[in-house]
Amino acid sequence: MKKIILANPRGFCAGVDRAIDIVEKALIKFGSPIYVRHEVVHNKLVVQNLQSKGVIFINELDEVPNDGVVIFSAHGVSNQVENAAKTRKLRYFDATCPLVSKVHHQVERYSKLGKKVLLIGHKGHPEVEGTMGRHNPNFGSEIYLIQDQDEARELNIPRNSEIGLVTQTTLSLDDTREIIEILKQKFPKLEMPRNDDICYATQNRQDAVKQLALEVDFVIVIGSKNSSNSNRLKELAERCGTPAILVDEFKDIDLKKLEVFNSIGLTAGASAPEATVQEIAKNLAELFNFDIKNLGQNKENIFFKLPPELR
Repeated sequence: MKKIILANPRGFCAGVDRAIDIVEKALIKFGSPIYVRHEVVHNKLVVQNLQSKGVIFINELDEVPNDGVVIFSAHGVSNQVENAAKTRKLRYFDATCPLVSKVHHQVERYSKLGKKVLLIGHKGHPEVEGTMGRHNPNFGSEIYLIQDQDEARELNIPRNSEIGLVTQTTLSLDDTREIIEILKQKFPKLEMPRNDDICYATQNRQDAVKQLALEVDFVIVIGSKNSSNSNRLKELAERCGTPAILVDEFKDIDLKKLEVFNSIGLTAGASAPEATVQEIAKNLAELFNFDIKNLGQNKENIFFKLPPELR
């Protein structure tokens, strides 16, 4: 019997839910336009939907008028950006995921202690830019970005340096673990956070796609090309030996390629809407006479509060 299997958990995480809620509530309270610095979350459909309601996505704060309302994206911002908003006395709301904020606090703490800070992450990603921008060099601290195992091996700082380690929250657990092992062997005084900085949602979705890849012939990951956690899901499925694609919506799928498969797995990155999952599953089921089944249950029950002014 041909089947579509839906991974659990999948799709929106608590941080994404909170960020989108902040924008929606701001629209209701203040009216349009609402300005958002960078994409509030990395998903094309979410961004298009918010734009249709009067949200203007910007790159820098100088694009916001003095009487404008601005929201910082879920990926977080640097101290410089936050201070610029305060200096201009802009009305702003911080939609940074609380788990990203936790990493920011760790960087600030390491900086004040004068430690060197190592950040595992992808250069140019908004979360990485915001996290590096939380580092304060005034206490003699330095920060280094480590993108892969080679950079970890080649990092040229004294072996006995006092070092604090943080990571981007949306990385592959397996890749990060290998980089961390290299750094632990290289630097005996490396200080680790109590728990991995990779967030619960990233870990849960990666665990789910590993199981999914074992049970299907092909995996479809729903998410945008600039979504780090969605890309990691596709890579992980392929690493498990199952071909996979990353798509924003149904029209992105090459349907001819699916004709040879008896089972297709469907999952979604943490910034991809559940409505898109259901649309794709329904359309594929009708086209190929697939049954739709769920793999496991979504047991996530995390909730992050909104800013008091928007509750």
